[in-house]
Amino acid sequence: MNAIIRPGSQARSHGLTVPAVALRLLLAALVLLAAALPVRNAHAQPWLLTQAERKAYLQYYAPVIMQRAEESSSKKGRDWISNYDFDRDGNFANNRYTWPNLLPQYIAASAAGSGAYQHWRIRPTLYASAIEFMDGGNKALALLYHVYHPVDKKATEIHDWERIEIVVRGATGVPGEIGEYVGHVTITSHKDHVMRSYGSPDLNFMQVAGGRHVMIWQADEDNTELGTHGHELHFVQDAYGTISARVAAGNSAEVEVTNDDDKSVHYVWVPETSVAAVSAWNAQSISYANAANLAAGRDDTVSWPLVKRITYELQDLADVFGGQWSGANWSLNWTSGQHADILLDSPIVNELGQVEVPAGLQRFYVLSRDTSSASQTDGRDGVLGKDWFWGGYSAETNADTISGSDKLDGYGGAGRDSYNRNRADASGDYASLGAYWRQHDFLVHSGGIDTRDHYEAGLWLLNGWHLSQNGGYDGRWAQLYDDRVAYEPVQPFTVILPVLTRGCGATIIVTAQVSGGVPPYSFTWSNVLWQSADGRSAEIASGATATLTVSTADGQSATRTARNAVGCDPGGSPR
Repeated sequence: MNAIIRPGSQARSHGLTVPAVALRLLLAALVLLAAALPVRNAHAQPWLLTQAERKAYLQYYAPVIMQRAEESSSKKGRDWISNYDFDRDGNFANNRYTWPNLLPQYIAASAAGSGAYQHWRIRPTLYASAIEFMDGGNKALALLYHVYHPVDKKATEIHDWERIEIVVRGATGVPGEIGEYVGHVTITSHKDHVMRSYGSPDLNFMQVAGGRHVMIWQADEDNTELGTHGHELHFVQDAYGTISARVAAGNSAEVEVTNDDDKSVHYVWVPETSVAAVSAWNAQSISYANAANLAAGRDDTVSWPLVKRITYELQDLADVFGGQWSGANWSLNWTSGQHADILLDSPIVNELGQVEVPAGLQRFYVLSRDTSSASQTDGRDGVLGKDWFWGGYSAETNADTISGSDKLDGYGGAGRDSYNRNRADASGDYASLGAYWRQHDFLVHSGGIDTRDHYEAGLWLLNGWHLSQNGGYDGRWAQLYDDRVAYEPVQPFTVILPVLTRGCGATIIVTAQVSGGVPPYSFTWSNVLWQSADGRSAEIASGATATLTVSTADGQSATRTARNAVGCDPGGSPR
């Protein structure tokens, strides 16, 4: 007979009451469970990602950007994503002149293989940072991606800074593991910050092995399609499966976007480290050898097979901060018209650990210099002057033109979080309000929308959140990625001599098709009657076999032969 234990009764076993036995069994089970789990998953136990894991998260969640172009035959490549120093002159202030005026020459030289401008490195780049913090007993990440364009608004303005912010909750250290999810994504639409949260039908991802890439549409630099202009960002409302089916069918390259109708696509930008995504889109990296082939040169709606699919790389947001510091040569690229004073708890160091900006109260100049402007600036401030860099922005469901706006003012102290705290309440430094930012000021949004002026759903992270013992890491100031200063992606070197139409006793001219490697190419023919000035074409006599050797600037070479046969098959067909 089973004993019935009623509330308050104390059946005994080996001198212990049943509640005590149950407690011991429970404790033993918890000990075994804790031993079986990774230490980092223990409730409320601070832990840190490794540098490799931070990179892995930035790569896993890196967006796929579908972009409209406003290009013509004379404006090929104008809407490319780029990096600050694409022309390798170390001067960002002349980008508004160089990009529209010399880019066509770079592309023409690429097509001809002349070698002109081969020192350029377009290297489409999203400048990124990973912010790591404890979310109660769980790990969370705020991933920032800055999309850079050298010019904007028909090249009347220099530099364009749009951003995508992805907050990941329940991180385990392995991107995409069970229980981890994207809490919300915020994108820039000029001065507005449009947010979509977990479960929204507007959040659509390209889910592949090794990556979960939110799909974002970007406008061109102009305003070719009504309602959008100046590289603004929108969420793609179509599922990836729907898009891939349209791609396979060769349909018109259009996607449905938030707060608008179908929008044209001329470029798809894919993170280079997502092998499955690169393969699915058949994306290529831009190099001097193939740049001409990867420029859209269109502003009408095209079919998906004509869309250019290009890879981009990740670099660090902090790469440019050292050049804005008052103790550096800041005036080359920035003007004194606007500055950001920041109290650095720790220095800014480069990838080698060398100090670029020391700790303490430091001044950074953030107003962009534009040598093509009479005033030497277009009035645009750099990343350190952006509210989104500090999380101090007003999140909205739609852009102002649709729904109106509210204000925050995190810098001055009016801006409060869900706990009615301003940034000084969180840091304890009330002298900072309206005077300087603290290095680790950051407001993490919760994913909700608070339409009141000066209030946001979320919290200002508390003083010391960034310390390792508290499980925090402020990647905004870190440089994780090798700068790859002289890097140029090299395509496979190929040389093709077309199948000859035999001359039936006449001479024949053949032209070599060369791609990949590093131009300029050198062409060496033997046993030919004539060759062109650029060396690509040659005339072969009847009955002769010609030999061509092509060499590249990086030391590769390939040899091909072509024979002009004598005579014709019966009926006059060549043989």
